[in-house]
Amino acid sequence: MAQDTVIIHVRFFNDGTVAEIGERPVKFTDQAWFDKLATAFIDCYHTYSGGRGAFRLTPADLAGAQGDALQ
Repeated sequence: MAQDTVIIHVRFFNDGTVAEIGERPVKFTDQAWFDKLATAFIDCYHTYSGGRGAFRLTPADLAGAQGDALQ
């Protein structure tokens, strides 16, 4: 059986900055949350056409990243 996965969708503006990202803690801007996830989980990121992408994380990885964001 496959492990649970949380998919965090990302949408980009034409200039490459982040327009919208899911599961973002309030203390972060969209771009700052993307930068944090990209630094920690770049191997879990997938680029899609149309200025979109997604991180596929385990619930534990997401909880850890969000918990770190609160500190």
